[in-house]
Amino acid sequence: MKKIFFAGVLLCSSIALSAQSITEKELKDIQSSFKLDAPTKAIQNVLTGNSNITSNALNYELQGKIDHFFRYRVNVKGITDQKSSGRCWMFTSMNVLRPAIMEKYNIGEFDFSHNYLYFWDIFEKSNLFLENIIVTSKEPVDNRTVGYLFSSPVSDGGVWNLYYNLGGKYGVVPQEVMPETAHSNNTRQMISLVNEKLRVGGYNIRQLAASGKKDQDLRVEKTSILKDVYRILALCLGEPPTEFTWRYKNKSGVVKELRNYTPQQFYKEIIPEDYSADNYIMIMNDPTREYYKMYEIQNYKNTIEGINWIYLNLPNEDIKKAALASIKNNEAMYASCDVGKQMNRESGISDPDMYDYESLLGVDLSMDKKARILTRQSGSSHAMTLIGCDTDVSDTPVKWEFENSWGGASGNKGYLTFTDKWFSEYMFRLVIHKKYLDAKAIDCLKLTPIQLPMWDYMN
Repeated sequence: MKKIFFAGVLLCSSIALSAQSITEKELKDIQSSFKLDAPTKAIQNVLTGNSNITSNALNYELQGKIDHFFRYRVNVKGITDQKSSGRCWMFTSMNVLRPAIMEKYNIGEFDFSHNYLYFWDIFEKSNLFLENIIVTSKEPVDNRTVGYLFSSPVSDGGVWNLYYNLGGKYGVVPQEVMPETAHSNNTRQMISLVNEKLRVGGYNIRQLAASGKKDQDLRVEKTSILKDVYRILALCLGEPPTEFTWRYKNKSGVVKELRNYTPQQFYKEIIPEDYSADNYIMIMNDPTREYYKMYEIQNYKNTIEGINWIYLNLPNEDIKKAALASIKNNEAMYASCDVGKQMNRESGISDPDMYDYESLLGVDLSMDKKARILTRQSGSSHAMTLIGCDTDVSDTPVKWEFENSWGGASGNKGYLTFTDKWFSEYMFRLVIHKKYLDAKAIDCLKLTPIQLPMWDYMN
């Protein structure tokens, strides 16, 4: 370890010695490149006033040329709202299942209790963090893995496999059974306190390990910490039910009742018969890595026994073909993307040419998708439900549609439209039934996943 530290010191020293400050000549050259001619002066006047860059970069030639009509669209109804939380992955995973539930029970409206599953998500992530601290308790505190764990013990972010893990273990319940609270709708304060407790607990576990305590003693301490985490969650979110009664009115006006159901029973009743990680596959477009390979991000899960984040990397055209087939068969998909890039929030439309920052500022900002990923300029930031596709006369996609979870006032009444060009640049992953994949992609599912570290840039 001392050798590694010394090498790190040498590296930092060499960087410092080789780096050069800006010389007076360079500074004059840089300053002289800025010519305050009349057009530049006009732009400076606009941008230094009470105005923002984005509104002034809006490409008006594009406005009104992209509509919200789709040739193919999944039957969906109702917009959800995750409020000030990072639970988009959970909302999206559930939104994919909502249409089938409304049809099953012949009801016009339905939503899950996201609060119920949120409780168990944070509780299970807390246990996973503490178990990881026990496993790494003999490692130095500045070890990269240990540092990564303590940097963010738990968060409310995630991807589809986390929902799959929780649903199979704890089940789900209707919204009315465990409604949202102030702290499920706005998670920052509660998560901050849970993380503080976990850092205190994690540090204490490492101290016990350093004093020679055995793993069984460390897990006694872990259980004590989890009791405090459970208390915080129960006080802020309410305590999850172990069984429930759900009364609802169907479209015919008849009041019906499910009595003494467990969340696990309800989950089994509402998921498709073949709803499994063997059938529903996460496919990704990551041009930084080889296509037609399986990848697994280590330790990206919430339950100890659950599945990790595993994906099949495919070219965009393969993903689009599969997605269109799923939509044509009335099956919505979990999807995630870099939602904020080139999105007009007022119109609910995204296109790579929506904002022309280059013309406004007179600078070149061009990068391809691979470069944006590697430089951390772009990455998947939000999950939504992919529900629609519009095609041209040859049935080639021209634009797509998301069902979002930002409420009905966002975008186009809660939905977002994005062009096929935007799909290529800023869409990252889908969860799709493998029956929509071609033979080459299905063969790849047999491959052993290439292991990626928990701090991978796709995380």
